[in-house]
Amino acid sequence: MKLELRGITKVFGPLVANDHLDVVIEPGTIHALLGENGAGKSTLMNVLYGLYQPDDGQILIDDKPVKFSGPGDAVAAGIGMVHQHFMLVPVFTVAESVALGYEPAKAGGVLDLAKAREIVRDLSDRFGFDIDPDALIEDLPVGAQQRVEIIKALSRDASVLILDEPTAVLTPQETDELIEIMRQLRDQGTSIILITHKLREVKAIADEITVIRRGKVVGKELPTASETELASAMVGRPVDLQVKKEAPNYSDSLFEIKDLTLVSATGKPLVNNVSFNVRGGEVLCIAGVQGNGQTELTEAILGSRQPAVGEINLNGRDLLPLGIKKRLHSGLGFVPEDRSHDGLIASFSIAENMILDQYDQAPFAKGISMSPRVVEEHAEKLREEFDVRVTSIHDAISTLSGGNQQKAILAREMSKNLEMLVVSQPTRGLDVGSIEFVHARIIEERDAGIPVIVVSTELDEVVALADRIAVMFHGEVVGIVPADTPRDVLGLMMAGVPYEDAIGHSGHSQKEES
Repeated sequence: MKLELRGITKVFGPLVANDHLDVVIEPGTIHALLGENGAGKSTLMNVLYGLYQPDDGQILIDDKPVKFSGPGDAVAAGIGMVHQHFMLVPVFTVAESVALGYEPAKAGGVLDLAKAREIVRDLSDRFGFDIDPDALIEDLPVGAQQRVEIIKALSRDASVLILDEPTAVLTPQETDELIEIMRQLRDQGTSIILITHKLREVKAIADEITVIRRGKVVGKELPTASETELASAMVGRPVDLQVKKEAPNYSDSLFEIKDLTLVSATGKPLVNNVSFNVRGGEVLCIAGVQGNGQTELTEAILGSRQPAVGEINLNGRDLLPLGIKKRLHSGLGFVPEDRSHDGLIASFSIAENMILDQYDQAPFAKGISMSPRVVEEHAEKLREEFDVRVTSIHDAISTLSGGNQQKAILAREMSKNLEMLVVSQPTRGLDVGSIEFVHARIIEERDAGIPVIVVSTELDEVVALADRIAVMFHGEVVGIVPADTPRDVLGLMMAGVPYEDAIGHSGHSQKEES
């Protein structure tokens, strides 16, 4: 099936999200759609999937105009979509999840679950998915859950499959498996629209690449374009994707965690007997698939979650008796993974958010009075230094894009007199140009001699920034390894394989650090 988006325009008030976009998806091809956050990719896919109606332009299938009043029309026309956040019911079986919404029925309207199982088996065997129709969704790893989503789309006879950030929660091995699945789908005639910001994967799989910037198509790139060329096309200026750093120059600063265990309200271990240290002048990256205890670990460092047992020390000082405010005032810089809930107050101004935990400290306050002039000067300085794009520092921070909100939080935390920096998902929601800047600033803090912890689910980011890497799985650190550890070894560790076994399985030879 040939799919064409011709002159698609979608406007939201003063914002032109899609500006006369033209994209052609040829039958049996993998077409990557690249662009910064806010470039218009998601809006275009929502138009294609019938969630939005275009203000201008046409959708054509096999050169014939079609109109979708909702996702049901798109599905009926042969278009399927696998969302970044899976749309599965945890307590359902695979067969039940695949049948949901399009239930095969026996006479009398009774659900034909045997038919649903047969559909799952047939598609699983055809594409080598290895999925048990009777397995519970909640018992499947995320890579298998994603295959269920693909089976669900294919069971509706999808000829065009939209994959939105499909590898965001996958290990490297699961990513490789997905790439192979995509190739099989393509070779059997399915067209795939791939939305991703991971240029390595685009290079590995895409037949065609369309780059969108500010709602317009700015490039139809051949797969021979380099990652740097693609990044520059997305941003509109030259971008250096390499993180520049020298060998660590260690200082006397030291952060230590010893035998730390956190449990849930029901007594389930969330972080289990974790120990590590971070020296001043190095970056320790914590890698792992989201949901393996990284969030709880950083909350314990901040003080918003109390451990059952263990120690947390910074430069010989016990942090456990200190509350959040005292930890921040003692030199801890902290960038949370969820900026909206934990990093800012939406109704406060940009200037106020840039001193959120320092409003009662000099030079921003004298006694019980704040100094508005000093606050404004501080905000203007950080706005310029961190390229926070605002109309006015007095506007509510909720008026900023997600990327600019993230830069404002980073500016606030990195402008302190730091003794330690913890950054969780530092570049989530940022464009490649901003990522370049943030990475450079993290390395500056490291080179200033402070201990830096970076928590990231982006393996490329981990490898680029780390001096050492701690890999977490089910709340435990399965190994602390050098930054040059092969990606396949890291991927096995992210799936719970101990370091020694991962090294042996991969055929590499390397010594573990502690």
